[in-house]
Amino acid sequence: MTEITEYINKEVEPILIQDTIEVAQDLFLEFPYSHFPVLEDGVYIGCASAEDVELLDSDRKIGEFRYTFERFFVRKTTNWLDVLEVFAKNETNVIPVLDETNAYVGYYEMADIIKCFHETPFLKEDGGVLVVEKAVKDYKMSEITQIVESNGARLLGLFISYSDLEKIQVTVKLSLGGMNEIIQTFRRYNYEIISEHQEDAYLNNLKDRSDYLDKYLNI
Repeated sequence: MTEITEYINKEVEPILIQDTIEVAQDLFLEFPYSHFPVLEDGVYIGCASAEDVELLDSDRKIGEFRYTFERFFVRKTTNWLDVLEVFAKNETNVIPVLDETNAYVGYYEMADIIKCFHETPFLKEDGGVLVVEKAVKDYKMSEITQIVESNGARLLGLFISYSDLEKIQVTVKLSLGGMNEIIQTFRRYNYEIISEHQEDAYLNNLKDRSDYLDKYLNI
């Protein structure tokens, strides 16, 4: 997998605190960014929002509106999954990147990080996807891994795709083969199968019985 730092972008210069609003407006007209970093004396002080900038007087300085800046960022050492989380939490398509001394080094674009995600085995390798659900107090990631591997499959990745106070859903990507046995093992461990699978012999048997009963009742 490509190192995420290879996607640090420096193509567009950051907005400077002394720039006019018109400079920022022109930047957002030229590039489809939701936000863009602003620097003061070379130091990152926040991101200007395209929505905010659009409504401001073009002759005034961007620094006059620093109270509107949003102050999210990531480090060069931040992993790609945490970077995705920052994108989602801040509803942005650009994230400033700072080094360990807080110096601004560039920015990530969301499209590039999604591309990085596509290179992971979770998406790149062929396999099956299974969504299982269990009570929050009862589920264990180690148990899910054990169920998959004890049935001869290889785990390609998993993540929590939904949770509330009572239940949690985990999306599992695994190598192809033995899906029915894996599904039945999850049921024995009291997991509910949320996703639908053609190989699910238990559900297929129930469906066959239901169809037979419907025919019988309609005779």
